[in-house]
Amino acid sequence: MSESNGSSGSNGGDDPLSVYHLPRPLPLWLNASYAKHIVKGNFMTLSARPKTVEPAEWLAHQVVEHYRNLWNFVRVIHEKEEDGRTICNPGTCPRMSAGAKREPVELPAYEYITLMQRWISGKIDDTSIFPTDANGVSYSHNPSVTNSPLSQLTNPGEKDWVGKRSGFPENFIEVCQTIFRQMFRVYAHLYWAHFIEPFYHLNLEKQLNSCFSHFILTACALDMLKPQELEPMQPLIDLWAANGTFPPGSKAYDYANQRAGERLMQLANVTA
Repeated sequence: MSESNGSSGSNGGDDPLSVYHLPRPLPLWLNASYAKHIVKGNFMTLSARPKTVEPAEWLAHQVVEHYRNLWNFVRVIHEKEEDGRTICNPGTCPRMSAGAKREPVELPAYEYITLMQRWISGKIDDTSIFPTDANGVSYSHNPSVTNSPLSQLTNPGEKDWVGKRSGFPENFIEVCQTIFRQMFRVYAHLYWAHFIEPFYHLNLEKQLNSCFSHFILTACALDMLKPQELEPMQPLIDLWAANGTFPPGSKAYDYANQRAGERLMQLANVTA
């Protein structure tokens, strides 16, 4: 969220972080020294759709890939310890929460995430939503030839939607947006409730950061998440925009508050 839209979180000389009502001390994941990645590079190259790939096919691929990445981390907090308990349990996380300003869901996080996992898996495994027939795969039309979808050329006046030629349902985009929102909520819980235990203690924080920053770049680029839906993790998005993780020109960068990100870097004595 740019400063020009009034969401910069600063009035005059006020701290640009004040609008977020963050706890003090700040969460460890907002320390720029712990917001690093396993590799340096531009994740936009992983999020950009190849020109010949049909948009719905690419979106389906991204949903499955990010779901797989996320649940590698969920398994860490859901695996049973020697005492038979999981790291995320009704005792440690009695309510599904993520962020200082978000109202928690009155359901243990473990149960909420498990139900969400079943729901997302059910959608991905439903071939009427995520078709798997290779014969139904189509290619993206060439805009240099025509800006009209091919279905409109062969069947003028017939209703069209993203993925229709490949067998995706009319509501495919809405289903994917819901899946991305649910995955975002889980990521937010991992950061707010479990960044230190277990991820930092297991030296997995860079892997978590890498997967989440890739997720945010993709979700924003594909319009799967709206700017206001990023609020629980907005300070980290600001930080990654300020330190160069999110490149200028990306939607994630455009949604960030640069001054807040620079302030976080200043607090950690880190330069871009």
